[in-house]
Amino acid sequence: MAKDLMDFTFTEDEQQVIDLAHEVCKNEVIPARAELDAKEEFPDKVLAKFKEAGLFSAMYAEEFGGLGLDGYIDTPLAEVISEYCLGVYTAFFASKLGSMPIEIGGTKEQKEKYVTQLASGDKIGAFGLTEPEAGSDVPNLSTHAEKKGDRYILNGTKQWISNAGRAEIYTIFAITDKSKGPRGISCFILEKGMKGLSFGKLENKLGIRASHTRAIIMEDVEVPAENLVGLTPNKGFIHALKTLNSSRPAVAGAGVGLATGAFKEAVKYTKTRVQFEKSVINFQVVQHMLADMAVKIDAARLLAYRAARASSTRNPDMAKYSAMAKYFAAETAMQVTTDALQLHGGYGFTKDYPIEKMFRDAKILSIYEGTSQIQKNEIAAYIIKESSKY
Repeated sequence: MAKDLMDFTFTEDEQQVIDLAHEVCKNEVIPARAELDAKEEFPDKVLAKFKEAGLFSAMYAEEFGGLGLDGYIDTPLAEVISEYCLGVYTAFFASKLGSMPIEIGGTKEQKEKYVTQLASGDKIGAFGLTEPEAGSDVPNLSTHAEKKGDRYILNGTKQWISNAGRAEIYTIFAITDKSKGPRGISCFILEKGMKGLSFGKLENKLGIRASHTRAIIMEDVEVPAENLVGLTPNKGFIHALKTLNSSRPAVAGAGVGLATGAFKEAVKYTKTRVQFEKSVINFQVVQHMLADMAVKIDAARLLAYRAARASSTRNPDMAKYSAMAKYFAAETAMQVTTDALQLHGGYGFTKDYPIEKMFRDAKILSIYEGTSQIQKNEIAAYIIKESSKY
């Protein structure tokens, strides 16, 4: 029987995955995160430990060699990993994001060939939608694919792609029929090493520096027709929307996780920091700041979990719940990390404490996978749609 949208309980298997993720992150992420950030180093060793622990397979169905857990697990798993490092989380989850269009719209053969490799963690994936002139304006894609015999020829550039250059499997969106506008977009599966496929410079980012971000450049890349997702052209826009609606609860979970990590650092610091002969946590102004942080984190978590349940049950209002959760969790992460840094005083502005990194990492949550403004557009569209009920 399908669970209620407000049922946030975990099964025994889900709880085991969550507990294991905490353990692996404490052992592997905490000791490495500062160096990964400073060196802008991709977390290969950490992801190898995630693979060994079965964290990749936790997000996939049994048919792909996964653990067969409800898709609900993606959000609490994102929450756990992001509590320790949002950069590591982004590198990890970007692979799942790359697999989603295939899971959603791929043929049985495409799923067997590609999703199984991503589910095991043997290969890393990436999702290629954004372009230099098509960020929030998705229909304005310029990457195009022309059918020639049994192949499609792809030309164009994708921008701000997580895992680009590191991933082996890419889901790329391109125009196949310009006359149809957004309904003329298709999705293709590309593999690293294809002739004409190259990558831009490693972006020197403010935060999430352990996650590698590059442009994807396609110059007459020949893609077999069998790599058209679903083998039916002009379905890519649907695949993209379904992917983003399904992935946003996990991004909301990431916001909750980052905010939780910052909150814990603030509590620890204010308990040990002594001013005027007492710990600063005893000052009412500090207590009020911590109280506000705790309430916002809990509210964001509830929204994220509701969106996750809606996604896993294919609730018809899934897009609305996902937009609400992603927007609120992203803004909460920004506010909580800002306040947590403030409570550290001058020390928070140095790299001696992890809050400085958390503060830098937080900003991306209100930008990637749909800006906060785009989420509000989505929410407003639902308000207008439902206004006749008022």
